[in-house]
Amino acid sequence: MKAVLLTGHGGIDKLSYGEAPDPVAGPGDVVVDVHAASINAADYKMRLGSYSELKFPHILGRDFSGVVSATGPGADLEIGTEVVGVTIPGTEGAYAEKIAIKAAIIARKPAKLSHAEAAAMALTSLTAIWALEDTAKLKRGETILIQGGAGGVAGFAIQLAKHIGATVITTASARNFDYVKKLGADRVIDYQKEDFTALGRVCDVVFDTVGGEVQVRSYDVLKPGGRLVWIAAAPAGFKPGRDDIQVLRPKVDRDRAHLDRMAELLEAGAVWPPAITRYKLSQAAEAHRVSEGRHLQGKLVLEVR
Repeated sequence: MKAVLLTGHGGIDKLSYGEAPDPVAGPGDVVVDVHAASINAADYKMRLGSYSELKFPHILGRDFSGVVSATGPGADLEIGTEVVGVTIPGTEGAYAEKIAIKAAIIARKPAKLSHAEAAAMALTSLTAIWALEDTAKLKRGETILIQGGAGGVAGFAIQLAKHIGATVITTASARNFDYVKKLGADRVIDYQKEDFTALGRVCDVVFDTVGGEVQVRSYDVLKPGGRLVWIAAAPAGFKPGRDDIQVLRPKVDRDRAHLDRMAELLEAGAVWPPAITRYKLSQAAEAHRVSEGRHLQGKLVLEVR
């Protein structure tokens, strides 16, 4: 099969488009013919060596959409089923024409989504649902600040927070104002011109998808008893200066239930696909270059078939 192989830690020159062995379905597994795979920030961070050491060559790619083409003993999905899934960290493998994965952690693709849309929503929805519903336990009537609103996870989170009934504040560049307002943001702060800490301590929840100094300053807008939920880390060695708030990192497990929850929200009209920039599988290196720039609107997707 064709695949994008990571040959070592480093720049985009470490990504090589070539051949890899076809995967085989073991017990409880299915093989999926990948139609689309999403690009995530975790991908370029893995390439740079920010995570544990990998055995090279390694195929990156955490979320995908495609069609089941083979099944192993005990798998509960049939050949021909359109599916969407997110791999277990450390396994990856979606930057390829085929992937083997446990059937129990993937779900049927919503019929109203294209494969590219499903891939774009897989990990973003999983992360946002775990962060807002399971971790922050966001409630109707609360106020949430979502950092980096134009990104994939944050964009889904804006929609989910509005569906829950929260007041949503987000940060974005001026060129993305219309986009995040369309997603449902009640107030947008231009992070290039405004200091979001001028809000004062008005937020029940901050969801930080940016990290670094943004997370450090996010403490200044939380009410006593508030919750700071993060998926991008603060600077190394940072110690929070407040003990009257909860600092939480969501455990984003891979399971069918949360992917089905995404489908429920979609069916209810509460969420819709993000803006998508499309690349061919062979263009993964260029997609990484754009992703690493961190000024995205929505998601980057590799169209495989």
